Amino acid sequence: MRPRKSAESLRVLSWNINGLRAAGKKGFADWLRASSGDIVGVQEVRAFAEQLPDALRSPRRWHTHFTPAQRPGYSGVGLYSKRAPDKVEPGLGDPVFDIEGRVQTARFGRLFVVNAYFPNGNGRDRDNSRVPYKLGFYRALFDLVQRKRRGGYRVLVMGDFNTAHTEIDLARPKQNKKTSGFLAEERDELGRWLDAGWIDSFRSLTPEGGHYSWWSQRGTARERNVGWRIDYVMASPNLRPFLRAAFIESETTGSDHAPVGVDLDPAVLI
Repeated sequence: MRPRKSAESLRVLSWNINGLRAAGKKGFADWLRASSGDIVGVQEVRAFAEQLPDALRSPRRWHTHFTPAQRPGYSGVGLYSKRAPDKVEPGLGDPVFDIEGRVQTARFGRLFVVNAYFPNGNGRDRDNSRVPYKLGFYRALFDLVQRKRRGGYRVLVMGDFNTAHTEIDLARPKQNKKTSGFLAEERDELGRWLDAGWIDSFRSLTPEGGHYSWWSQRGTARERNVGWRIDYVMASPNLRPFLRAAFIESETTGSDHAPVGVDLDPAVLI
């Protein structure tokens, strides 16, 4: 549940909206207005910016940037911010990944924000054939954010990581050990981030299980809370003193994912 935001906090939110045009018809603009967000990253936009209505492409009082995939109706990320970023860049600099529109980076003072939509390892036949591509994406992005850490930035990496890290991050771990999203090699890649000092913001403040950010649209999985926690806000170690709250908006509908977010001390920008 989203906590009440204090007047002195900087709120960063992330949401896989499963198609921005579809989400717009389900109240996304109303959610954005009521979110108290200062920086909002969305994943799986599934549209080019020119295909979006004005209320989604350029809502009043928001700065927006969109990074689409080359393939129409697929992937894509978008960024909304109350404050204009100092700089925004699309992609990782590698066309193998950038054709899918999965990453955009933005700098706000000393805060470096990465909005990312990690690949799913499933192929068209749900055969795990995309796992090597997914692992390559993980490593390429890890290298990028490690460089930013070494450069002295305070770094947030937010988005749909498409991986549940440990057994408490999904409702049915035993049944999913061979499912992409909970394969050992995928979990190891996420573990590499944590071993390097990255902070899983939500788990650092909420150690117990039962909290998920994605539920299958089949049956009544969401109503029964049979889900996965695959959406994260990862923070570089030098960001820990600025972290005030981390949360999942599990009650927010409009997508098969729930928004996730953090509240930060605004001094993180300075």
